[in-house]
Amino acid sequence: MAPKQRAPIRFSEPKGKKMSNSPFEIPNELRDFAERSVEQARKAFEGFLTVAQRASGVAGNATGTSQSGAKSVSAHVLAYTEQNVNAAFDLAHKLVKARDPQEALALQSEYMKAQLAALQNQAKELSAIIQKSVTPT
Repeated sequence: MAPKQRAPIRFSEPKGKKMSNSPFEIPNELRDFAERSVEQARKAFEGFLTVAQRASGVAGNATGTSQSGAKSVSAHVLAYTEQNVNAAFDLAHKLVKARDPQEALALQSEYMKAQLAALQNQAKELSAIIQKSVTPT
């Protein structure tokens, strides 16, 4: 006895909605969910950053003037961290809205170039601050 063959399953389009011919199209519901997730993560990071800045300020006020260089380095590192994470959140927000893989790759490439330049600049500035703090006056 031969096994029964089943008819292929066919999915119908939801009423009022057309399915895309593009295999890379992301459903609007998923896109909206991703956008909300990025915003929630950004808000959580901003809360963390506020707490870190307050803690840094309290610790900085407790130290003497001999440690002002370390306080300056810490403040700059915290500011750079904020800039870099915000750039990553901006990229994530843009990627959520990307319409195809080519646009996503272009956004990623643009982000990488900008971040490389930013990191080089941050390293130079930190080097100068550290050099200043260890050089006797």
